[in-house]
Amino acid sequence: MPLDLAGRKVLVVGLAKSGVSAAKLVAVRGGRVTATDRRAPTELADALRALEGLPVSFALGGHDERDFVTSDLVVVSPGVPLALPEIQAARREGIPVLAEVELAYRSLPDVPLVAITGTNGKSTTTALAGAIFREDRRSFVGGNLGTPLCDLALSGRTVDVVVAELSSFQLEGIERLRPRVAALLNVTPDHLDRYASVSEYARAKARIFENQQPGDVALANARDPLTLELAASSRGEVWTFGPGAPAPRSVRDDGGSLVLSGTSAGPESYLIRSRSLRGRHNRENAMAAVACARLLGVPGAAVQRALDEFPGLPHRLELVSERGGVEWVNDSKATNVDSTQVGLAAFPAGRPSVVLILGGRGKKAPYAPLSGLFPGRVKALLTIGEDAPAVERELGGLAPTESCGDLARAVARAGAIAGKGDVVLLSPACASYDQFRNYEERGEAFRRLVSALPPP
Repeated sequence: MPLDLAGRKVLVVGLAKSGVSAAKLVAVRGGRVTATDRRAPTELADALRALEGLPVSFALGGHDERDFVTSDLVVVSPGVPLALPEIQAARREGIPVLAEVELAYRSLPDVPLVAITGTNGKSTTTALAGAIFREDRRSFVGGNLGTPLCDLALSGRTVDVVVAELSSFQLEGIERLRPRVAALLNVTPDHLDRYASVSEYARAKARIFENQQPGDVALANARDPLTLELAASSRGEVWTFGPGAPAPRSVRDDGGSLVLSGTSAGPESYLIRSRSLRGRHNRENAMAAVACARLLGVPGAAVQRALDEFPGLPHRLELVSERGGVEWVNDSKATNVDSTQVGLAAFPAGRPSVVLILGGRGKKAPYAPLSGLFPGRVKALLTIGEDAPAVERELGGLAPTESCGDLARAVARAGAIAGKGDVVLLSPACASYDQFRNYEERGEAFRRLVSALPPP
């Protein structure tokens, strides 16, 4: 049943984009809204402007436990850990605590939901799946990727399918959210600054399957045993994707095409021809997106058309410039080691040609897994940000290394080091919060700094 918000006292915790959207939705639906954030009003100018004129009260500069334990409902933004003492106090009082995505889901009409999660690749897979669905039907694409789901509930738009990227943070706070197709792309160490262990992190990801029913689909990566184990918890039918020979209910990469097997139509083949989908990891993303779309009936011709026309995502292996024979590639969205691994692996080994910019605010994961990709590939390592000393300790002996401190100095040094046929790759393996508001701002700064370099 839809969530009745009229007259209820609702506390929205966190005023980033999702929190602002949730506060708007509750206010429009007749709830009595208080929004709380630890940041001061001077740091929340955009949020306060977005909520201007709505009946929303504010408790800023910190949290007051009384606001939590006297509410009828607490709605939590993704960046707010549920372990927060005030949230735990609310739960002890029996007060429901919901993620913004759960609030949105229970405020929407019944519409098929395709939900995609994983440590890496979920944004590209979500965007690509959304592009495929748009070839055939009215679609909303959002969640952790750009537009909060509450925006759809606010808009009143009629859509035929919702395609949502869901992070582990968002999945922590779901109760009834039920995807018709739920895809878990991979699980590798990440967010260990928030989770006590990889197992705890994986359990949060696995919640994507917990409300599925017979007739739904759980999609898992065939080369990742943990995703297969977690998908087996679904009441839906398990499908897989990955390299290797065709299998029942799967999409496989035979080295030339992507082959879907298991539908009544028989085996189907799809080609990857877009430069924006280069690299093994992007072929896996494409397999998952193809499965999501075909299993909900998008015609094969529409699938191939979208694969051919997909432009890629900003900040994910984005070619921002070619200057003097040097490619400058913005992979700012690589905020963990595994993501940098797949980004670096997209460039062939043979001769050292990659000038790699690495560093930022670390997530307590080791950088050593990158070491196997350095020989024959990395020409120089330029470090930035808080975790530069750790990066240098673990990787500094594998290529000429310079500590640059900030991105501006790193771009300038990369311009001096890179020659014709080289690639300058910003793939930080770290969060951006030590020097930037988010990875998007870091990527935009990289683009500006590259464009401001003197002509080669």
